[in-house]
Parts: sequence; structure tokens; C-alpha cells
Amino acid sequence: MPNDARTTAIKDTDPPFWVAWNQALASIRVRFWRQAITTAGVGLGIAFFTSMQIQRLAETSTDPGAQVRSVWLAGTALLMCLVGITNSMLMSVTERYREIGTFKCLGASDSFIVKVFVLESLLLGFMGSLLGSVIGAGAMWAVVNLQGSRLGFGSWMQVVALGTGVGLLMTVVAAIAPAIQAARMPAAAALRVDV
Repeated sequence: MPNDARTTAIKDTDPPFWVAWNQALASIRVRFWRQAITTAGVGLGIAFFTSMQIQRLAETSTDPGAQVRSVWLAGTALLMCLVGITNSMLMSVTERYREIGTFKCLGASDSFIVKVFVLESLLLGFMGSLLGSVIGAGAMWAVVNLQGSRLGFGSWMQVVALGTGVGLLMTVVAAIAPAIQAARMPAAAALRVDV
């Protein structure tokens, strides 16, 4: 086998999926408190979003102004959440320059680096979204039912599913730019950086 063919075969080989999964879990463990704060931020944004959804379902008012305000508030909460997640992922990339450089020197492709960061954000997003959805929708559902509006448990489940889905989508979107930035980093430059 010619030398160029061997180099190409090694360079194009990505580690298996479980390596990316373990790397994402290890990153969450090492940076636990910062990741917990990021997850809490996601949870709070989704809790507000789901509580607004339950309130919207319970309202009998036809005032379009109230509906617009509700959409505006929920959208603003989600946007703030998106910015927080993106910032956290950018800090994670900055802290892991050497790790990224080592992976690239060992032959990991750009797609593997992206996969690690997207998996990390998916894990954080799922935990935060599910917790936030259950808490936000549950609290508002209890309040609405105590006030006399009878919302069924099915409505609560739909809002929890919607909140979890929106949170997952939001965290993946927020992780794309930092993951691409990490993947495009030259290996030699990443190994030289002192953070």
C-alpha cells in the first residue's frame, strides 16, 4: 500500500459513535456546575414558555392584544435562552482547544468534532427542556385548575411534549455555530493555544 493511501485511510476514519457520546458525557462531568447553570437556564426559559402555553389554552378572552403580548413574552424568553446556550457552548469550545487539537491530530474528522458538541448540547437541552416543561406546565396547570378552568391532563401532556421539543430544537440550533467553529480549527493552532 503506498504511503499516501495509508495516510488517507487513517485520516478519513472517525471514531465510533460511542466515543463521541462518552466525550460529551465527560465534558458535562468535568464542567458540571457551569453545565448545570446552562441546563437551569434552558429549564427556566422552557418553564416560562410552557406556562404561557397553558395560560393561553385556559384563556377564554378574545383580546388579540393579550395574545400578542403572550407570544412576545414567550419568544423573548426563548431568545434569551438561545443566547445563553450559545454563549455556554462557545466557552466550552474555548476551554477545549487542546482537546480538539488532540482529536484532530489523532485523525478525527470535522464531523466527529461537530458530533461531540451537538451531543453535549442535546443532553443538556433534553434535561433542561424536560424539567422546565414539567415544572412550568405543571405549576400553571395547577393554578389554572384552581381558578376554575378545567384543563385536562392531555392538554398538559401536549404542552410538555411541545416544550421539550422546542427546547431540544433550540439547543441544537444554539450549538451549531460553536461546533462548526471548533471543527474548523486547525489542529496545530489548537495545540499551541494556552487557555
